[in-house]
Amino acid sequence: MSAAQAETDAQQTGLSAWANRAAWHELETGFGAGLNFLRRWRDWRADAHRPGQLFYTAIDPEPVALAELLQAAAHEPGLSALAQQLAAQWQALLPGVHRFVFEHERVLLTLCVGQARDWLPTLDAAVEQIWLTSPEAAVDSPDSPAAADGINAVDSRLEATGQERDQARMLARLCLPGSRLDGSHASRALQAELVAAGFEIAKPHLEPDAAADAGLQARYAPHWQPRSALRPRAAATGRHAVVVGGGLSGSAVAWSLAQRGWTVELLDQADEPAAGASALPAGLVAPHVSPDDGALSRLTRAGMRLTRQRAAELLQQGEQWAPSGVLEHQVEGKHSLPRTEIWQQSGLASSRVANAQQLADAGLAPGTAALWHGLASWLRPACLVRAQLDHPAIRWRGGCRVASLQALAEGGWRLLDDAGIELARAEQVVIAAAYDSRALLQASGLATPPLNPLRGQISWGALADLPAKTRALLPAAPVNGHGCFMSGTPGPDGRAAWIAGSTFERSVTEALLKPEDQFANRDKLLRLLPALGAALAPAFEQAGAWAGLRCTLPDRVPAVGPLDAQAWPGLHVCAGMGARGLTLSVLCGELLAALLHGEPWPVERKLAQSLLASRFVMTGNGLRGGPRAVPA
Repeated sequence: MSAAQAETDAQQTGLSAWANRAAWHELETGFGAGLNFLRRWRDWRADAHRPGQLFYTAIDPEPVALAELLQAAAHEPGLSALAQQLAAQWQALLPGVHRFVFEHERVLLTLCVGQARDWLPTLDAAVEQIWLTSPEAAVDSPDSPAAADGINAVDSRLEATGQERDQARMLARLCLPGSRLDGSHASRALQAELVAAGFEIAKPHLEPDAAADAGLQARYAPHWQPRSALRPRAAATGRHAVVVGGGLSGSAVAWSLAQRGWTVELLDQADEPAAGASALPAGLVAPHVSPDDGALSRLTRAGMRLTRQRAAELLQQGEQWAPSGVLEHQVEGKHSLPRTEIWQQSGLASSRVANAQQLADAGLAPGTAALWHGLASWLRPACLVRAQLDHPAIRWRGGCRVASLQALAEGGWRLLDDAGIELARAEQVVIAAAYDSRALLQASGLATPPLNPLRGQISWGALADLPAKTRALLPAAPVNGHGCFMSGTPGPDGRAAWIAGSTFERSVTEALLKPEDQFANRDKLLRLLPALGAALAPAFEQAGAWAGLRCTLPDRVPAVGPLDAQAWPGLHVCAGMGARGLTLSVLCGELLAALLHGEPWPVERKLAQSLLASRFVMTGNGLRGGPRAVPA
């Protein structure tokens, strides 16, 4: 349904324009203390005909302090409880994109920290509603004079620099016919440029000698056919997908699609979910840091935020995950923090130099080079996989080995077993089978991203079996930096355990247990936590072991989305997480959903595009992983 049709229907039925829509997207140009977002969230909760998902994109150059956010909401009934939920996630708001999810991931706030003039050109998801506000107006209470003059302040700056035309065109570019624009105030110059860009102003202009500028209500109704560069939206019906792979990647994709109204079949050759690398007893969700806060650092922070929110929604804290924080011992002097003012202002909640108490809690000497990642956590991967698959729109099909894919002449794909018997068919298929994705694509006559196997082995033992003196040396929180160590999490046998490792062995295609890897993990621990490593060394001789096979790509980030949307429409991959599956899989599932639906990206557009599987397509030369071969 178009925005124009939605508005017509709303007028006829008395319902809101968003009534019964699968999704609805609003944009605010100045988030401030979030009052407008909180009101729209409140409206969404109260409306029996609310859209399935509310996407709210907001821009703000400098997010307000937590106290201001809570204080502003206290003035209006029904907002305080919502503001408390927002406040729980209101931290580490560095420049960039931050995704907040609420209401079982049906209300999604995408906060773009920076200037509107910089962010607006990068947005490429259509909006149904624009709120033209300034951060200053949104911070003050609704009745204050500053709130009444907020837009005027913005527009006077625009008038002084002659940017009204650019602003109007940038806003029009994001609209569908029928989209609305509302602002508390707007200059006559901006109104004129909005009209030229295709908006119809609902309120008449004030006379030229009027003392104040007019409030603004407008509707996008161009008298020409707009040329849109926005990403297309998925059809509202016929949403059926098949996902191959029942681990972290596959379950995350299945969950994200199911939340958007898809029915999903998930096929895996194992009888139970999380049978591969996702069977790791426990792992860490932690950021990568770098002096320049590079792409991988920003991706892992975004992934950590989304995974933390998903875990809080679906898992039992203490048994299946915990927001424990992680100490990174900089054994090899790597991964230093940015030395910038903005990091000191906004980044320390995510990562900072470890203090004396945090070092002591890990048994490390004062002055040891280490970082504290305050938003990191430990998590049991198999628990997250099962929780994501426990969705009424997802059908688990274990014991189904997909041997090949076959394109259908009418569109879509057939999935065949070793005997050539059809297992399933769908218009959209996602291959999320880790390293096995490569063999499946090759067996189907398709080229593949250059996925490489990465075998890893961890060592573990029951805490109850350790001497009291050794248990006294256990760190208060997980430690990484040269391998990792955690304790108190459930082990493979269900008892509280210690876990150390892992090894990294490339180009090995089987997850075999190797005795020598137990000693490699022991030696890593001796460097990571010397006192504990020495005390725990004898336990490695009788320690349990677990090994898994992950897969990587040469540029160290996953491949998500279609390999070639023109040659193989409806065929996607989600693979190549490497050792960061826990940190990145939820993000990748959301990225694929955003790609299919034309939704706001969960990260900066440039970062999102850096993960697209199509990056391996080379014009005229197929994929780097092999020659192009379109199925018959």
